[in-house]
Amino acid sequence: SFFGNNTFAQKKPKQPKPSKYDSLVTLTTIFGEMKIILYENTPKHRSNFLKLVKSKFYDDLLFHRVISAFMIQGGDPESRNAKEGQMLGGGNNGVERIPAEFDKTLYHKKGALAAARDNNAEKASSNCQFYIVQGKTFSLTALESMQQRNGMNYTEEQKKVYSEIGGTPHLDQNYTVYGEVIQGIEIIDKIASQQMGANDRPQKDIKMKMKVEKLKKTEITKKYGYVYPGGEVKKKEVKKK
Repeated sequence: SFFGNNTFAQKKPKQPKPSKYDSLVTLTTIFGEMKIILYENTPKHRSNFLKLVKSKFYDDLLFHRVISAFMIQGGDPESRNAKEGQMLGGGNNGVERIPAEFDKTLYHKKGALAAARDNNAEKASSNCQFYIVQGKTFSLTALESMQQRNGMNYTEEQKKVYSEIGGTPHLDQNYTVYGEVIQGIEIIDKIASQQMGANDRPQKDIKMKMKVEKLKKTEITKKYGYVYPGGEVKKKEVKKK
Protein backbone atom coordinates (compact mmCIF):
# COMPACT_ATOMS: atom_id res chain seq x y z
CA SER A 1 0.00 0.00 0.00
CA PHE A 2 0.98 3.63 -0.29
CA PHE A 3 1.53 3.85 3.48
CA GLY A 4 3.65 0.70 3.47
CA ASN A 5 6.31 2.46 1.41
CA ASN A 6 6.18 5.65 3.37
CA THR A 7 9.84 6.13 4.21
CA PHE A 8 9.02 9.15 6.40
CA ALA A 9 7.30 6.87 8.91
CA GLN A 10 10.58 5.04 9.51
CA LYS A 11 12.42 8.12 10.69
CA LYS A 12 12.54 8.55 14.43
CA PRO A 13 11.89 12.06 15.74
CA LYS A 14 15.10 13.79 16.78
CA GLN A 15 15.65 13.83 20.52
CA PRO A 16 16.51 17.30 21.82
CA LYS A 17 20.18 17.48 22.73
CA PRO A 18 20.70 17.52 26.50
CA SER A 19 21.86 20.94 27.66
CA LYS A 20 25.48 21.40 28.68
CA TYR A 21 24.27 23.77 31.41
CA ASP A 22 22.24 23.26 34.56
CA SER A 23 20.59 25.43 37.22
CA LEU A 24 22.24 25.30 40.63
CA VAL A 25 20.10 26.49 43.55
CA THR A 26 21.73 27.93 46.68
CA LEU A 27 19.55 27.74 49.81
CA THR A 28 20.97 29.94 52.57
CA THR A 29 20.13 29.69 56.28
CA ILE A 30 21.74 31.03 59.47
CA PHE A 31 23.58 27.69 59.65
CA GLY A 32 25.15 27.98 56.19
CA GLU A 33 24.41 27.14 52.55
CA MET A 34 23.06 24.11 50.76
CA LYS A 35 23.72 23.67 47.02
CA ILE A 36 20.84 21.91 45.28
CA ILE A 37 20.48 20.30 41.87
CA LEU A 38 17.02 19.67 40.34
CA TYR A 39 16.32 16.54 38.31
CA GLU A 40 15.56 16.74 34.60
CA ASN A 41 13.20 13.75 34.74
CA THR A 42 10.75 15.63 36.98
CA PRO A 43 10.22 18.59 34.60
CA LYS A 44 6.98 19.94 36.11
CA HIS A 45 8.40 20.10 39.65
CA ARG A 46 11.73 21.41 38.40
CA SER A 47 10.29 24.32 36.39
CA ASN A 48 7.81 25.25 39.15
CA PHE A 49 10.57 25.33 41.80
CA LEU A 50 12.92 27.37 39.60
CA LYS A 51 10.13 29.86 38.83
CA LEU A 52 9.46 30.32 42.57
CA VAL A 53 13.16 30.69 43.41
CA LYS A 54 13.68 33.28 40.64
CA SER A 55 10.66 35.29 41.81
CA LYS A 56 12.07 35.35 45.39
CA PHE A 57 8.97 33.51 46.65
CA TYR A 58 10.99 31.52 49.20
CA ASP A 59 12.98 34.42 50.65
CA ASP A 60 12.27 34.86 54.39
CA LEU A 61 9.99 31.82 54.62
CA LEU A 62 10.63 29.42 57.52
CA PHE A 63 11.51 25.80 57.96
CA HIS A 64 8.23 25.45 59.85
CA ARG A 65 8.21 21.69 60.52
CA VAL A 66 11.36 19.84 61.55
CA ILE A 67 11.49 16.23 62.73
CA SER A 68 14.88 14.83 63.68
CA ALA A 69 15.85 11.58 61.85
CA PHE A 70 13.06 12.34 59.34
CA MET A 71 13.03 15.65 57.44
CA ILE A 72 13.02 19.47 57.44
CA GLN A 73 10.02 21.13 55.77
CA GLY A 74 9.48 24.66 54.46
CA GLY A 75 7.83 26.73 51.74
CA ASP A 76 4.54 27.71 53.41
CA PRO A 77 3.91 31.36 52.36
CA GLU A 78 2.01 31.90 55.64
CA SER A 79 5.29 31.43 57.50
CA ARG A 80 6.78 34.69 56.19
CA ASN A 81 5.60 36.83 59.12
CA ALA A 82 4.24 34.06 61.31
CA LYS A 83 3.63 34.85 64.96
CA GLU A 84 5.15 32.70 67.66
CA GLY A 85 3.11 29.50 68.11
CA GLN A 86 1.09 30.09 64.91
CA MET A 87 0.00 26.83 63.28
CA LEU A 88 1.72 26.49 59.90
CA GLY A 89 1.70 24.01 57.02
CA GLY A 90 -1.62 24.76 55.34
CA GLY A 91 -0.49 27.50 52.96
CA ASN A 92 -0.05 27.37 49.19
CA ASN A 93 0.49 29.98 46.49
CA GLY A 94 -2.98 29.73 45.00
CA VAL A 95 -2.00 27.52 42.07
CA GLU A 96 -3.21 24.01 41.23
CA ARG A 97 -1.36 21.03 42.69
CA ILE A 98 1.46 19.60 40.58
CA PRO A 99 0.83 16.08 39.20
CA ALA A 100 3.06 13.41 40.79
CA GLU A 101 6.24 12.59 38.85
CA PHE A 102 7.38 9.28 40.33
CA ASP A 103 10.59 7.71 39.06
CA LYS A 104 12.21 4.66 40.62
CA THR A 105 15.71 6.02 40.01
CA LEU A 106 14.87 8.99 42.27
CA TYR A 107 14.56 8.03 45.90
CA HIS A 108 14.43 9.46 49.42
CA LYS A 109 18.11 9.29 50.31
CA LYS A 110 19.54 11.76 52.83
CA GLY A 111 19.63 15.18 51.15
CA ALA A 112 16.78 14.43 48.73
CA LEU A 113 14.49 17.37 47.92
CA ALA A 114 10.83 16.33 47.64
CA ALA A 115 7.36 17.88 47.44
CA ALA A 116 5.02 17.93 50.42
CA ARG A 117 1.35 17.16 49.74
CA ASP A 118 -2.06 16.70 51.32
CA ASN A 119 -3.94 13.39 51.31
CA ASN A 120 -5.26 13.63 47.73
CA ALA A 121 -5.78 10.29 46.00
CA GLU A 122 -3.55 11.16 43.01
CA LYS A 123 -0.60 11.94 45.32
CA ALA A 124 -0.26 15.30 43.55
CA SER A 125 2.19 17.73 45.12
CA SER A 126 1.86 21.06 46.89
CA ASN A 127 2.80 23.85 44.49
CA CYS A 128 5.30 25.39 46.92
CA GLN A 129 5.92 23.34 50.08
CA PHE A 130 8.92 21.04 50.06
CA TYR A 131 11.01 18.97 52.43
CA ILE A 132 14.63 17.86 52.53
CA VAL A 133 15.31 14.39 53.88
CA GLN A 134 17.49 13.74 56.91
CA GLY A 135 16.28 10.22 57.65
CA LYS A 136 18.21 7.40 59.29
CA THR A 137 19.96 4.21 58.20
CA PHE A 138 18.06 0.97 57.53
CA SER A 139 19.11 -2.67 57.63
CA LEU A 140 18.92 -4.69 54.40
CA THR A 141 16.17 -6.81 55.99
CA ALA A 142 14.10 -3.69 56.69
CA LEU A 143 14.63 -2.51 53.10
CA GLU A 144 13.47 -5.90 51.76
CA SER A 145 10.12 -5.65 53.54
CA MET A 146 9.79 -1.96 52.66
CA GLN A 147 10.23 -2.50 48.93
CA GLN A 148 7.41 -5.07 49.00
CA ARG A 149 5.15 -2.33 50.35
CA ASN A 150 6.24 0.57 48.14
CA GLY A 151 6.71 -1.34 44.88
CA MET A 152 10.39 -0.39 44.58
CA ASN A 153 13.05 -2.88 43.59
CA TYR A 154 16.12 -1.31 45.16
CA THR A 155 19.37 -1.46 43.22
CA GLU A 156 22.58 -2.41 45.04
CA GLU A 157 23.58 1.27 44.99
CA GLN A 158 20.25 2.38 46.54
CA LYS A 159 20.51 -0.30 49.25
CA LYS A 160 24.06 0.80 50.03
CA VAL A 161 22.97 4.44 50.39
CA TYR A 162 19.99 3.59 52.62
CA SER A 163 22.04 1.27 54.84
CA GLU A 164 25.16 3.45 55.12
CA ILE A 165 24.06 7.10 54.65
CA GLY A 166 20.34 6.86 55.38
CA GLY A 167 17.04 8.28 54.18
CA THR A 168 13.29 7.69 54.39
CA PRO A 169 12.55 4.72 52.07
CA HIS A 170 8.94 4.37 53.26
CA LEU A 171 8.17 7.61 51.36
CA ASP A 172 9.37 6.25 47.98
CA GLN A 173 6.67 6.26 45.27
CA ASN A 174 4.41 8.21 47.63
CA TYR A 175 5.93 11.69 47.36
CA THR A 176 7.74 13.17 44.35
CA VAL A 177 11.52 13.50 44.77
CA TYR A 178 12.77 16.18 42.36
CA GLY A 179 16.25 17.21 43.47
CA GLU A 180 19.07 16.71 45.95
CA VAL A 181 21.56 18.59 48.09
CA ILE A 182 25.02 18.17 46.54
CA GLN A 183 26.90 20.29 49.08
CA GLY A 184 26.11 21.41 52.63
CA ILE A 185 24.28 18.24 53.69
CA GLU A 186 25.49 18.88 57.26
CA ILE A 187 23.19 21.96 57.39
CA ILE A 188 20.23 19.54 57.48
CA ASP A 189 21.64 17.98 60.67
CA LYS A 190 22.17 21.41 62.25
CA ILE A 191 18.56 22.42 61.54
CA ALA A 192 17.22 19.06 62.74
CA SER A 193 19.09 19.35 66.04
CA GLN A 194 17.39 22.61 67.12
CA GLN A 195 14.86 22.82 69.97
CA MET A 196 11.30 22.26 68.78
CA GLY A 197 8.10 23.81 70.05
CA ALA A 198 4.50 22.80 69.30
CA ASN A 199 3.71 21.08 65.97
CA ASP A 200 7.42 20.40 65.33
CA ARG A 201 8.08 24.08 64.68
CA PRO A 202 11.57 25.21 65.71
CA GLN A 203 11.45 27.45 68.80
CA LYS A 204 13.78 29.94 67.07
CA ASP A 205 12.71 30.84 63.53
CA ILE A 206 14.93 29.39 60.80
CA LYS A 207 14.53 31.55 57.71
CA MET A 208 15.67 30.71 54.19
CA LYS A 209 16.84 32.60 51.13
CA MET A 210 17.31 31.08 47.68
CA LYS A 211 18.99 32.03 44.45
CA VAL A 212 19.74 30.21 41.21
CA GLU A 213 22.68 30.38 38.80
CA LYS A 214 23.42 28.66 35.50
CA LEU A 215 26.63 26.63 35.40
CA LYS A 216 28.18 24.13 33.02
CA LYS A 217 27.40 20.56 34.07
CA THR A 218 31.12 19.73 33.83
CA GLU A 219 31.83 22.55 36.28
CA ILE A 220 29.17 21.27 38.72
CA THR A 221 30.72 17.78 38.57
CA LYS A 222 34.22 19.14 39.09
CA LYS A 223 33.26 21.46 41.94
CA TYR A 224 30.68 19.37 43.81
CA GLY A 225 31.32 15.78 42.69
CA TYR A 226 27.78 15.36 41.36
CA VAL A 227 27.73 12.98 38.38
CA TYR A 228 24.88 13.33 35.90
CA PRO A 229 22.85 10.26 34.85
CA GLY A 230 24.34 8.76 31.70
CA GLY A 231 27.84 9.48 32.93
CA GLU A 232 28.94 11.51 29.86
CA VAL A 233 30.50 13.96 32.26
CA LYS A 234 32.25 11.16 34.13
CA LYS A 235 34.07 9.94 30.99
CA LYS A 236 35.37 13.44 30.24
CA GLU A 237 36.57 13.78 33.84
CA VAL A 238 38.45 10.49 33.60
CA LYS A 239 40.27 11.61 30.44
CA LYS A 240 41.58 14.71 32.18
CA LYS A 241 43.29 12.77 34.95
